[in-house]
Amino acid sequence: MSTEMRFLVVDDFSTMRRIVRGLLKEIGYNNCEEAEDGVEALNMLKQSKYDFVVSDINMPNMTGFELLKAIKEDPNLKHLPVLMVTAEARKEDIVLAAQSGAAGYIVKPFTKATLEEKVQKIMQKLAAAA
Repeated sequence: MSTEMRFLVVDDFSTMRRIVRGLLKEIGYNNCEEAEDGVEALNMLKQSKYDFVVSDINMPNMTGFELLKAIKEDPNLKHLPVLMVTAEARKEDIVLAAQSGAAGYIVKPFTKATLEEKVQKIMQKLAAAA
């Protein structure tokens, strides 16, 4: 596991971004940046190199699904794993996330253990596919 990995945490609530960042830090990922919506996230992703995106679904300006779609349609970004975060575990959201190419799905509130397990599973899948 590379602790050098760069994470981008996207959520319109600064508290939630801080929580996710704190959990990632506890897991051992210190390289985290934040964006408050999909528009800002997409600009950051285009300007700089990231390894992993953790995005909320319900955000103003550009939702997590719109961000996911934009990432998957961009040849330079489509390899990026995107972990979707939501407050409601709606079946149609889970299906849409999977169909849209999300690497995984997590429902808040979640624990460090859940986040760690999801991130590790996604990394293992990526390593196997590489």
